[in-house]
This record gives sequence, structure tokens and C-alpha cells, in this order.
Amino acid sequence: MNTTENTPTSAIQPYIFFDGRCEEAIEFYKKNLGAETIMMMRFKENPESGNSEMCAPGSGEKIMHATVRIGGSILLASDGRCGGKPHFEGFSLSHTVPHETEAQRVFKALSEGGQVQMPMSKTFFSPAFGMVADKFGVPWMIYVQPQNS
Repeated sequence: MNTTENTPTSAIQPYIFFDGRCEEAIEFYKKNLGAETIMMMRFKENPESGNSEMCAPGSGEKIMHATVRIGGSILLASDGRCGGKPHFEGFSLSHTVPHETEAQRVFKALSEGGQVQMPMSKTFFSPAFGMVADKFGVPWMIYVQPQNS
């Protein structure tokens, strides 16, 4: 086994491209999930800003890269090419919360302007679990870990 594969500096982090709505999404996650912006760079701050292929013209204020902490996790985000058509498919962000009251609060907040895919309810694997796509189209699974786990 290669020991470098399991070093603490190795991490897999979701990188979400909001296609022009990144700053709005970050503010939404700050308000509703307690997110904290660790780093944020706008396209106009890029030292190679003459590279017009990176984003749509006039997108200098858009987010080139952001690092956001939500609880103990890091989410990377960008406006990408600012085309206005984000497409999120084939994944969900799973957010584990400590208790049912918090699950209900988070689920309700993420549901505002979004689409409930599975209502928050008790399941065989959790006292509270639900699935929702937020108003940006990002799919979330809200989960309370059973106390006996």
C-alpha cells in the first residue's frame, strides 16, 4: 500500500460551478447553513485576466474561486464560465446534523425556492432524512445519524 495515498493532506472536496450565481449561493449558505467564506477571488483579481476564455465578457465581479466551510467540511465554488445554465446531476451533498430540530430547520431553509425530492421523515436508517434541490439546483440530503450508531 502506498502511504502517500492516505496522508492527512489528501482530501476530496466538492467543487460546484454556479454559472453566475456563486456569490448569491454563498450568501444563501451563510444565512441558512452557517457557512463561512475562507477565501474568495473574483475574475478581475486574476493576474492573467486577459485570458478572455475563462468567463463571459463583463464578468469581472463574478467569483473565479471560493473556499467555503460548512461545519467541518470544505466546499469549493465558482461562477465557472458564467453561462447562466448550471446543471447538477449524478451527486448530492449529504449534510449530517446533530438532531431532528436542526434537520427540520436546514431542510426548510434549503427548500425555500427549491424543490423537495423526498420530504423530511423518519426512515429505517435515520430519525430524520430528506432530499431537496435548493434554489440553485444543488441536490442535498439532510440526515440525522441515529443515536445508537
